[in-house]
Amino acid sequence: MGPRSTRIRGPLKAVGAALLALVLLVGCAVTSGRVTDVGATGGTRIEGGTAVMALPPAATPNWIFPIAAPGYLASYNSAIQNLLFLPLYTPEPKGEALTMDSPRNLARQPRYSDGNRTVTITLKPGYEWSDGKPVTAHDVAFWFDLITHNKKEWAGYSPGLMPDDVERFDVLDRHTFRLRLSRAYNPAWFTANELQNFTALPVHAWNPDGDSPKAVFARLMQHAKQLSEFATDPLWKTVDGPWTIAKWNTSGQVTLVPNEKYRGPDKPHLDRVVLKPFTTAESEFNVLRAGGIDYGYIPPSVVEQAGKFKELGYRIDPWEGWAITYLVLNFHHPVAGPMLRQDYLRQALQHLIDQKSISRVIWHGSADPTLGPVPANLLDRDPYPYDPAAAKRLLARHGWRAPADDRGGVLRCARAGTGPGECGKGIARDQELRLELLTQSGSTETSNTMQEIKSSFGKAGVALDIRQQTLNTVLGTTVPCRASEPVCSAWQVGFFGTQGSWYFPVNPSGEQLFATGAPSNMGNWSDPETDRLIKATEFSDDPGALRDYGRRVAAQLPVLWTPNPAYQVSVIRNDLRGVDQNPTLTLAPQDWYYVRKEGRDR
Repeated sequence: MGPRSTRIRGPLKAVGAALLALVLLVGCAVTSGRVTDVGATGGTRIEGGTAVMALPPAATPNWIFPIAAPGYLASYNSAIQNLLFLPLYTPEPKGEALTMDSPRNLARQPRYSDGNRTVTITLKPGYEWSDGKPVTAHDVAFWFDLITHNKKEWAGYSPGLMPDDVERFDVLDRHTFRLRLSRAYNPAWFTANELQNFTALPVHAWNPDGDSPKAVFARLMQHAKQLSEFATDPLWKTVDGPWTIAKWNTSGQVTLVPNEKYRGPDKPHLDRVVLKPFTTAESEFNVLRAGGIDYGYIPPSVVEQAGKFKELGYRIDPWEGWAITYLVLNFHHPVAGPMLRQDYLRQALQHLIDQKSISRVIWHGSADPTLGPVPANLLDRDPYPYDPAAAKRLLARHGWRAPADDRGGVLRCARAGTGPGECGKGIARDQELRLELLTQSGSTETSNTMQEIKSSFGKAGVALDIRQQTLNTVLGTTVPCRASEPVCSAWQVGFFGTQGSWYFPVNPSGEQLFATGAPSNMGNWSDPETDRLIKATEFSDDPGALRDYGRRVAAQLPVLWTPNPAYQVSVIRNDLRGVDQNPTLTLAPQDWYYVRKEGRDR
């Protein structure tokens, strides 16, 4: 079965489809390496056991502190953090949509008043830290103080937004606090995109001496960089989530065990969950086929073998994300930046990316074209479809020519300058049209996609040099930078989207991605009209605001859009139940459990 057949169309249906696919399991746990003959339904629930879930190729969890830092933004990091330290609000599927009203939430639904300028939030009673201390509003105030006094070190900070948009944070009682906002906001947007960041942190354990927010943040950051001590550091043992860390190897393997003090409604059924890293999708596939994983994935290149897994007692479940995928462009690079800042050049490059063919041939139907800065089904057209002839015309019209001796066929700027028909500001005469791409390793599909793009670029005279590194290296390199900083010279074009480049909160607005100075605006894009349209999505509940933003950024090309793959084509043991593949890539292994065939002794 190909994943394409399971896709659901329509703006909200894309979200529902996104709940198909996150985790990976195939044969460890209760029967260790052997799958029972129980069907995909039925069976008797049993408690206990171990589930082994495969991590994405070349993915190694490396950040435990639930305040994100630049360069540590991989989705598997935040997924693990949320199992240890409960966010106040968690997005989850509800029918064909997403909701922030989840039974997992640490807080009750927010109450907006005073014309949407005041938000009152009450924590649910009864929650405790693993040392027995109660979770209180003071723990949320501690988180807020840390990000307020250290906002430039927080990867979630966008100037003007959290915490700048909160004028006052008042603790009303042990379980209730109130936010006085700087202006009225769209409640749906504020809940989905601002309150989703709020997390209670154990102030009694992390700041027992009442140090200043800057001093305690610096100390916590030092601990957060000691990867080898994540499993033993007492700081990370004080948790309020359903799980706690038993092991965290520097190789990236993480073992979770139940937090016995957890007071939420979804207490774990399993004894242990192991998150297992793999260098490539092929190495994961070999272990999966041998029965060494309970919840795994099939590389798209071998999706035709899905039927064999079904015969062995597994189910196939594509996990599609509420996401977009793209090549990020470094507009501040001293050499490539002036070229990438030319509108015509980005348009030409986008015309050279054959998204439909790449999706169909290389990703075997498990990817769809990305059309712009919001999930594709929220846009009505592709402004720059694959058209090599149009790309060549654009380049020729702006002064790019092949050299007389046709050295490698790479175009050079024949008409330097800023006037009509010239190459553009900062581009020297005879400069080659050459770019370097830093891309993540570990995926055959990603490697083949980049080679296809390189080939297509080359036929139009654009040289693309490809350099592969691990995902963590790419994420740590492709960070927002000033032109004067050394890291800005370390990369020109970057790709970290084998499982999708960016996963949205419930509201897919762009304040984190394409606003000037946004924390995940890796390429340093800046456009005043884009900023204005993003603000409109924050302040107005008019559905047209998101559409207008999407169309503007799709046309502007702050990045180059590439096919958006399913997070993975999951392969899950039939006797492992309770797996809900959330399109925002949150994990809930506390819901997983095994079943045995009726009438069979355990």
